[in-house]
Amino acid sequence: MRAVFGLVLIIGLGLAGFAVYMVKGYFDQQSVALEQERAAAARIIPTVDVFAMAREIGYGEVLTREDVKIIPYVEGALPAGVFRTEEELFPNDGRERRLVLRPMEINEPVMAIKVTEPGGEAGITTRLTQGMRAFAIRVDVTSGVSGFLRPGDRVDVYWTGQTGNLTGASIQVTKLIESTIKIIAVDQTADGSISTALVARTVTVEVTPQQVASLAQAQSSGSLSLSLVGINDTSSASVEDVNQRTLLGISETAPVIAPEAPVEEKVCSIKTRRGAEVVEIEIPCPD
Repeated sequence: MRAVFGLVLIIGLGLAGFAVYMVKGYFDQQSVALEQERAAAARIIPTVDVFAMAREIGYGEVLTREDVKIIPYVEGALPAGVFRTEEELFPNDGRERRLVLRPMEINEPVMAIKVTEPGGEAGITTRLTQGMRAFAIRVDVTSGVSGFLRPGDRVDVYWTGQTGNLTGASIQVTKLIESTIKIIAVDQTADGSISTALVARTVTVEVTPQQVASLAQAQSSGSLSLSLVGINDTSSASVEDVNQRTLLGISETAPVIAPEAPVEEKVCSIKTRRGAEVVEIEIPCPD
């Protein structure tokens, strides 16, 4: 009987020890899981809800409630001009429409710079910076860089026309008159998403009022050509005037003027006879 009691006691102690071991392992697992959850919570970045595109949309389209959705966006990286409430994006219950100024992709946040003001139009006036003016330049396939110009590109403007040289003769000169000016429209479109080459007849640029006067004078007195500037090029072009002589490396010298021959003084006289002697007497010369 005592042996049976001892055996039962040993078995009970073994089961109790095993139970304690299992409980300790469970609590250890729970502690690890809790630490992992705390670490994950510490890594969570705060977000805010903003309006984004629910579909792809192009230039000039009307923005509607069906075109947008709400997405979470990282609060610390929130771009300027996003819309966080429906009242901001569609004021007055959406009675005044907004038009798209720049193409947008799905899930791209809607920003104020990419849409018009309520009731506004998607014309080039919405693209002009404060104090700037729009000026149209006549171009063709050659002067317009073979149709590769797009709204948003920057160009240098060269003038070619007739001017005088040291000898007073007329020569043809090419001169850089404006550098890195921005294109805001090609022909009648301000849509910068055009992907095909377009041979334009006019290119509209954004310039100051003083530049408008310079370009108008240059266009009326000669021809203008455009040179496309690289998208990451921040340099400013500096070019000397080029004519046929400088192109061929011929130096231009001033003409040599021969010295004038001295003017002989005109003397008038008359001859008279005095007896056997002939006398010459100076008299004023008639005009």
